[in-house]
Amino acid sequence: MDETAGDSVTEGPVGRSGSGAEAAETPRKAGSRHLARAVLSRKFLPFVRYPANAVGGIIVALFFFGVLFYGGRMVAGQALTDSIEGIVVGYFLWTLSVGAYSSISNDIGSEVQWGTLERHVMTPFGFAPVALLKGVAKIVRTVLTSTVILAVMIVVTGTTLELNLLTIVVVATLTIVSVLGLGLAAGGITVFYKQIGNWLNLLQFGFVVLISAPAFEFGWMRVLPLAHGSALLQRAMVDGIRLWEFSPIDLGLLAGVAVGYLALGYVVF
Repeated sequence: MDETAGDSVTEGPVGRSGSGAEAAETPRKAGSRHLARAVLSRKFLPFVRYPANAVGGIIVALFFFGVLFYGGRMVAGQALTDSIEGIVVGYFLWTLSVGAYSSISNDIGSEVQWGTLERHVMTPFGFAPVALLKGVAKIVRTVLTSTVILAVMIVVTGTTLELNLLTIVVVATLTIVSVLGLGLAAGGITVFYKQIGNWLNLLQFGFVVLISAPAFEFGWMRVLPLAHGSALLQRAMVDGIRLWEFSPIDLGLLAGVAVGYLALGYVVF
């Protein structure tokens, strides 16, 4: 009896402590909220830790705009001054587009070179949600820097723009969603061919052509990425058109182009 009792007393705490350790070591199931928080912190942490690099990116963007503005004013004179509002809006959208595009294409290229791409593929969330969340996080960061660039451009050029926050956010967001699709497609090509960074960077300058395309003059151009959204953003920021003043056809086409290119980019990826 004594031995049996001793055994039962000894085994009881050990069994309980063992089960407690197993319970403590059982991993908790992560949800989409945890993934979004991890991706956002990963994107913003370098931005906070290395502010000199972040400020350098803003200065470089402003430098190129300064070359465009002052150099163009020396060459074109009054002709450039008359169209400066459109140039400011177009450059603002271009900085947003480059950030959205590079957020996926360049990140995937870096992951391929570092040999860490498999970590994203093996996650229980799947690779596409991780890549899209990384793109969204980069867009949020790009919006902050592009807003600073826009404020400086307005001060430097002395121009006046209509800054209705709701209209700008909705139109600009739907416009650059199509660029996210291009980034996904470029990321898939990067996984296949590995070293094509120069070609991917060259496509960023093609955004200038899309942003300046006369979408309202040539109807077929509205289905191109950035073209229709750029035209609507110009009307919103230059002419003061509010979101609810756009026709349902224009807004529907803007949303359709965004979803279409995002889906197409995913298929290509």
